[in-house]
Amino acid sequence: MPGYRFVVADDHPLFRGALQQALGGLGANCEILEAGDFADAKALISRDPDIDLMLLDLAMPGASGLTGLVALRGLCPAVPIVIVSAHDDPQTIRRALELGASGFISKSARMDEMRRAVQTVLDGGIYIPDGVDLGEGRDEEELINRMRTLTPQQARVLSMLGEGLLNKQIAYELNVSEATVKAHVSAILQKLGVDSRTQAVICLSRIGTTPLSESI
Repeated sequence: MPGYRFVVADDHPLFRGALQQALGGLGANCEILEAGDFADAKALISRDPDIDLMLLDLAMPGASGLTGLVALRGLCPAVPIVIVSAHDDPQTIRRALELGASGFISKSARMDEMRRAVQTVLDGGIYIPDGVDLGEGRDEEELINRMRTLTPQQARVLSMLGEGLLNKQIAYELNVSEATVKAHVSAILQKLGVDSRTQAVICLSRIGTTPLSESI
């Protein structure tokens, strides 16, 4: 079996250890990188193009719910991301998959199920926990569909708007001109069907903190 490179992003060291144990069962040549907060996760995925898969906790410090997934998908869309969370209700799972996650693992899952989920994604599939009925609820379907029309760079800009960064700060972080950032912001507003940066950030918070807001 070829060697894999993983990122385990979770703020609880004990659970990172459990995930490492699960991943270790996939082969002797696995390399596992750890991130204890969202800033570390972004740094790892940004500077390492050879990551095969990231396991991401939804409740990471520095990110609010699914907004972290949106940001990382914009930052590096080629890296599969599997959400690992105790918030495993069907609505959260459905939203994660609609926003680009390649799978979802409940923190209550057994070790063999975690391995099966990761292997499914490595093989090019999408993993949904056994027995989960995603149903037909589509209360945020229109907003999620609009989010999915954003380019990776636009998703990054929206994430930075959500962090409260100004245009000049975003331009510095992305190494582009302020005019380019303004163009991205205009495109984001048009795609989301809103009139202001504030409304765009509210849209981001809607998919990021609901239904997790009471628990995070």
